Amino acid sequence: MAKDTSLLQLQPDDHRIGRAKNSVVLIEYADFECPFCGAATEILSGLRKDFGNLLCFVFRHFPLAELHEHALLSARASEAASRQGKFWTMHDALFDAQDDLSRERIVDLAGEIGLDLSRFEADLESDVILLRVQRDILSGTELGVDGTPTLFIDGELYRGSLNPEYLSDAIEAAMKKRQKAA
Repeated sequence: MAKDTSLLQLQPDDHRIGRAKNSVVLIEYADFECPFCGAATEILSGLRKDFGNLLCFVFRHFPLAELHEHALLSARASEAASRQGKFWTMHDALFDAQDDLSRERIVDLAGEIGLDLSRFEADLESDVILLRVQRDILSGTELGVDGTPTLFIDGELYRGSLNPEYLSDAIEAAMKKRQKAA
């Protein structure tokens, strides 16, 4: 699936939790309106807690706009929130509200998490925000991503189940591979 693996290199503005140095890097391409991504969010959150600093989690946008009416708007909203230092807070709020991601609900969420609403709404419409989301979409497309969630663990496409045990095993295997290479 992966064609240009340089696209899996971390970018300075990638949304990440954990340190990348000496950690297994798990990149998720996701859509805020995708129910499978919503389910994966809980699993990935548990894995982040289990592995702590041994895992660097990266979120990238892959809104499936042809399937989900509010997918692109939601991605843009998370980026607008990021400009106020609240990407992860908005990330969680969007997944929690995944059944209603209308523009009105998204603006309500922005207010609930304490964003400056006039700034948020201006950023939501900005070309800079759209380009940031499109960069993730393009990298995902180049890597062969065609659905969500799609995971890469240390540069390798994860093809297993979104089962916590299987994912944990894959992360541990990547850790062992790193240790052998060191």
